[in-house]
Amino acid sequence: METRRLGRTEHRSAVAIFGAAALARATADEARAALEDALASGVNHLDVAPRYGEAERLLGPILPPVRDRLFVGCKTTRRNPDGERAQLEESLATLGCDHFDLYQLHGVTDLEELDARAGAARAILRAREEGLCRFAGITGHDLGAPVAHAEALRRHDLDTVMFPVNPRMWADPTYRRDAEALLQLAQERDVGVMAIKAAAARPWPPPATPGGVGRWATTWYEPYGKEDRGGVARGVRFALSVPGVHGFCTPGDLDLMRACMAAAQGFVPLDAEEREAASAHVAHEQMIFPMPTG
Repeated sequence: METRRLGRTEHRSAVAIFGAAALARATADEARAALEDALASGVNHLDVAPRYGEAERLLGPILPPVRDRLFVGCKTTRRNPDGERAQLEESLATLGCDHFDLYQLHGVTDLEELDARAGAARAILRAREEGLCRFAGITGHDLGAPVAHAEALRRHDLDTVMFPVNPRMWADPTYRRDAEALLQLAQERDVGVMAIKAAAARPWPPPATPGGVGRWATTWYEPYGKEDRGGVARGVRFALSVPGVHGFCTPGDLDLMRACMAAAQGFVPLDAEEREAASAHVAHEQMIFPMPTG
């Protein structure tokens, strides 16, 4: 699998990053198989968080033996610096790590939330100084993420950003403008860029509810892959072809995770004209954001 330099971290990350959200409701056997499949495909970067259901607990027994093969990124949603530090230490213990390669403010999608996380951001930077993490970053879903992340880079000495990049998002002029401005700023500051939601199609249609009737995947949005078999590959190719993107996180579904890894292994870049065509192809789809709260 292709690798790319993740900005000033200097890590050569495989373009597909193992998104451990897929393990949220997995069994121990499924988690072990997923990790083995990821490593076999060439993946060398893991993305995990306390909010990903059972993921940390399931990875705890199986991560240490392969720790030296993975760049491990973890996250926190806490605002209070003491709470952030406690969660960092708890995640380290659960995952059997003495440090993380990357620790991130998780789910920052607007300036109000960025303001509320100021103390936690400083706590992460202190943890970086202490060696509990090597690098610091920020992540976020929703339409406001690019603006919030650009401001975060101006306020804090962060090493990475993670935000949505897919053909449908690029069909929205405002989002595309804000995202491309963030990508430019990240390039200027040599910040690593990770994409999410590459395979997202649309919100789940009613009457689907979390875990309920009508859902064929464990993602909170309906992904491509059931009716549109080429949608997953199209989304992966698009995300990895956007200038400035270094890699993408695989979705929160075990089957889709494997489909995305396969697409990444066969990645062929889209040129500018092909990216515009991919975006136009799905411009009619409903935005997946805002995220459902129920």
